[in-house]
Amino acid sequence: MRSLSARLLLLTISFVMLAEVLIFAPSIGRYRLTYFETKLDTAHLAIRALDATPDGMVSEELEQELLRHVGAYAIAVKRGDIRQVLAGAMPPMADETVRMSEDGFLPLIASALEELATGRPRILRVVGSSPKEPGIEIEILIDSAPLKREMVDFAWRIFLLSVVISAITATLVFLSLQWLLVRPMRRITGSMVEFSQAPEDGSRIIQPSGRSDEIGMAEAVLADMQRELKSALGQQKHLAALGAAVAKINHDLRGILSTVLLVSDRLDRSDDPDVRMATPLLFSAIDRAVALCSRTLDYVREGGPELRKSSFRLAALVAEVLASQPGDTRLTSSVPEDLIVQADRDELFRILANLTRNAVEAGASEITLSARQGPDSVELIISDNGPGLPEKAREGLFKPFQGSARIGGTGLGLAIAREIAVAHGGNLSLLETGEGGATFLLILPRHG
Repeated sequence: MRSLSARLLLLTISFVMLAEVLIFAPSIGRYRLTYFETKLDTAHLAIRALDATPDGMVSEELEQELLRHVGAYAIAVKRGDIRQVLAGAMPPMADETVRMSEDGFLPLIASALEELATGRPRILRVVGSSPKEPGIEIEILIDSAPLKREMVDFAWRIFLLSVVISAITATLVFLSLQWLLVRPMRRITGSMVEFSQAPEDGSRIIQPSGRSDEIGMAEAVLADMQRELKSALGQQKHLAALGAAVAKINHDLRGILSTVLLVSDRLDRSDDPDVRMATPLLFSAIDRAVALCSRTLDYVREGGPELRKSSFRLAALVAEVLASQPGDTRLTSSVPEDLIVQADRDELFRILANLTRNAVEAGASEITLSARQGPDSVELIISDNGPGLPEKAREGLFKPFQGSARIGGTGLGLAIAREIAVAHGGNLSLLETGEGGATFLLILPRHG
């Protein structure tokens, strides 16, 4: 009985039998009442034989025949002041009186069940009105044994009928549930087991049957979940491959950047003032590239960047970000000069540089960075007048390999930027986008 089908079959049989029991109780009560009414009606018909004789008397043989036909020891009929009696020589004394007019629904059931449970035969005095002529009162004296035999036969017929009905109903319900529920559930669970064995195999994704009920909904949701899981596993593989590639080239890239740094030292001794002015920015960019390689490797290995927080002026960092962007895009900042934040300076630079670079690559001609200071946080607003984010990019925004707005993009930039913001205890979100451009909101806690 461990399978769902067997349990459903057992429950169906149990419920049908319970329903039959609830039906049986009033049925047996009604059967007993009908038995008494039939006896009274037959007794009324038998007493009519007295009306056919001049003196209201019949022979002893006919009297016994009439009583035997009714199945009674004695019959008494009262019509007004007239009382007629058919009785044997010595009728027995009654053990119990049954008054038809006093029996209600529940007493009828109780009396019938008591009749079935009683083992000793009794003599019953049944008193009631004639079914055909309610004004005539009839009394009969009968044995309870024939009544009990007929009630037992009736109970067995009900029981056998219940068994047949239960078997037919249970079979139909079982087959219906098998078709409507059990088989689809087995298909769903089988698909889940098969998919779990090889989730990267797209052929193992369940194909929804197109049903409009809850089973169809479950199939559709499971199919979507399996597709998302397959996509997520594919992205993880890409990220794992990216991490392996970064780990392989990290050493060589750091060596190349170190060589560039040694060569750049000569620029610091140049006689050209413009070259000497640009040299600190070049040094800063090279140092940041070296740190980026190291931290990217740490991120791949440990699952997130390790922050090195310090207090600094936000306006100075924004100026570096704007100075690092190429092209003819107009870059403006309205960040207060005295606004101090506590964060990882290089990682914050990485976030702002990514957002401004995305705006430049999208075709924005103007980018504005502003900041406002709250009681517990600092909010940076990055706005541009570019074409805005397309619908496809908005659906997968901040998700690796899904939120890119340009061809060939990976979508890693915004995903990593948000992770860095969350690691600081803040958040990065898209405030609005449209034909007039896009606006991002970067929230950082005032105290790290």
